[in-house]
Amino acid sequence: MESFDTSHVKNIALLGHAGSGKTTLAEAMIFQAGLIDRMGTVQEGTTMSDYTELEQERGNSIFSSLLHTKWEGYKINIIDTPGYDDFVGEVISALRVADTGVLVLNGAVGVEVGADLIWDYTEQFKTPMILVINQLDHETADYDKAFREAKSHFGNNVVAIQYPVNPGPGFNEIIDTLHMVMYRFSGGKTEELPIPDSEKERADALHKELIEVVASNDEELMEKYFELGELSEEDLKHGIKKAMIHHELFPLFCASAKNNIGSSRLMGFIDVVCPSANEMPPQKTLSGDELTCDAKGPACIFVFKVIAEPHVGELSLFKVYSGTIRAGMELVNENTGSVEKLNQLLLIEGHNRITVPELVAGDIGATLKLKNTHVNNTLHEKGKNLELPKIQFPSSNMTVYIETVKKGEEEKLSQALHSIQQEDDTVKVEVSPELKQTLIHCQGELHLAIIKWKIEHQYKLEVVFGQPRIPYRETIRKMAEANYRHKKQSGGSGQFGEVYMRIEPWYEGMPDPQGLNVRGREEHQLDWGGKLVFFNCIVGGAIEARFLPSILKGVMEKMHNGPLTGSYVRDVRVCVYDGKMHAVDSNDISFKIAGLQAFRQAFSMADPQLLEPVNLLEVTCLDDQTGAVINDLQTRRGIVEGIKTEGHFQKVSAYVPLAEMHGYSSALRSFTKGRAKFSMKFHEYVPVPFELQKTLIENYKKQNKEEE
Repeated sequence: MESFDTSHVKNIALLGHAGSGKTTLAEAMIFQAGLIDRMGTVQEGTTMSDYTELEQERGNSIFSSLLHTKWEGYKINIIDTPGYDDFVGEVISALRVADTGVLVLNGAVGVEVGADLIWDYTEQFKTPMILVINQLDHETADYDKAFREAKSHFGNNVVAIQYPVNPGPGFNEIIDTLHMVMYRFSGGKTEELPIPDSEKERADALHKELIEVVASNDEELMEKYFELGELSEEDLKHGIKKAMIHHELFPLFCASAKNNIGSSRLMGFIDVVCPSANEMPPQKTLSGDELTCDAKGPACIFVFKVIAEPHVGELSLFKVYSGTIRAGMELVNENTGSVEKLNQLLLIEGHNRITVPELVAGDIGATLKLKNTHVNNTLHEKGKNLELPKIQFPSSNMTVYIETVKKGEEEKLSQALHSIQQEDDTVKVEVSPELKQTLIHCQGELHLAIIKWKIEHQYKLEVVFGQPRIPYRETIRKMAEANYRHKKQSGGSGQFGEVYMRIEPWYEGMPDPQGLNVRGREEHQLDWGGKLVFFNCIVGGAIEARFLPSILKGVMEKMHNGPLTGSYVRDVRVCVYDGKMHAVDSNDISFKIAGLQAFRQAFSMADPQLLEPVNLLEVTCLDDQTGAVINDLQTRRGIVEGIKTEGHFQKVSAYVPLAEMHGYSSALRSFTKGRAKFSMKFHEYVPVPFELQKTLIENYKKQNKEEE
């Protein structure tokens, strides 16, 4: 295996909306470099990148895939990422380790919402970016429209390095405004020709624009440009690289990946102009120190992805941020404290695994069977304390419950979900004691379909998914009083306890109970939100103080299983003001039962109210889709809070009850043709409408009766 030093390793992430042609571009690049002798296709399921059974079955990328190629003395590591919003975690982890992002645009469509979503993440990472307008061989290809939209969405520092001479089915000629030549592609060969007279005016204008944009980002080049009226090609390359590193200039290229047009020129630019890891700013550790990308520095790697390999174990993908990593080396996991031995070092080529003896700073590779290492872990040589910032994955947009069809397979399901969660940090599994369900939090319907496929095909389990129970809350709206006597005689010592109780709605800053003698006060911040304030207002020793904790315990037990729907109770004030006890028969259990029943009775008389969780939903869509989005939200009891313009898109903000959000991901994708995205987060609990509350209470009573 040929070795490369740090300065000759380039790491790129192929990014873009689904269908823009990223996987085909990756295939063209490795074909152009001679690593394969025939280009595969997505349609036939024969590409190096989309190698999993699931991707071949569905016909699109689902997982980020690592490839590498060699071009003119450089090694290019390529991370091909999926384009659907549901798999954004794969994109984020790729951007974390890439030194350049290549955003692929569909020349027949222009800038799609997926591209805007990705661009937001590149802004956060400050990733150097290239844009490629692909599919210029399509009969409806419109380079000028795509270029205008790119500038509109991503700023005026998008600058054309290339433009097509003849877009459409016969596309095979590109003008290069950096080299100032025309490239003609035919039969896999590239011919370099002078720029035709008919294109000279446009080429000269774009070349001048390129010089001015580059010079404006570099004072030294600006002075040189003013002095000479021109910049050399080397000056331009130097200036472009510097501006790219500072995320201030975004070169744009042309391609037809399917016909392998433009890939060689793109690879040449990546080699010569795009930064290597050691040209990027040093990594900051969590302690604030700088870690320089140097092959002679302390060994340090960061795990950005884990793949569960059938019959093999976990494959950990990592980037070397410092030092030289050798097979057999032992590194300390800074996050777990465990020592891990890297028995094998591997290069990944789709489904192929290539063993190598070492990997230098800046390179990306993999190893197998690390015992206690996961995504976001930093491993380093002994005697160092290095920890790199973790990848921040987005919160979920969808929650479902899951259960096995066959009883007795719960443990197998638990193991399968644990493994899936280890592979994908955008999947969260929760065993909810409140809802008494196992929940999966994920990014959307497509994401869920992949989880289901894995469980059924890889782990051979039959499962069902469904809408989870809604975590309602119960409270009251007025004061009520009740008393309950618990008396039980069964020979010998019996049980006796009597409690008089007042309950009231609690709110911040309310005065002490009126008309009662307050002798003690306890304030409990509830785990599920809200408060319980418990007052001892007993006068004259009617109930001894030692029984008050038991009364409180009974109240809390009922608050865990509210009277209306069995939901948690919140924001209640309880005053125990009288009662009776027996010298022999009174005990803790008696007063616990009496407290519980007194609370239950008082609650039913205190105008009980069911509360439901409401989420803040933000939908980003095209201008002409705004009406459809709003109409759909209104059918879900949504209240639109506002609409604002963000670049080329509209962002609709609305408050929507969680109970109405099931299936929203697929519904939105359906009526916007996949050109909208959304995010949501919990906002607050609000009262459930009267008729709905009535229905929910009746359903709960009916269900409990059936279970009895």
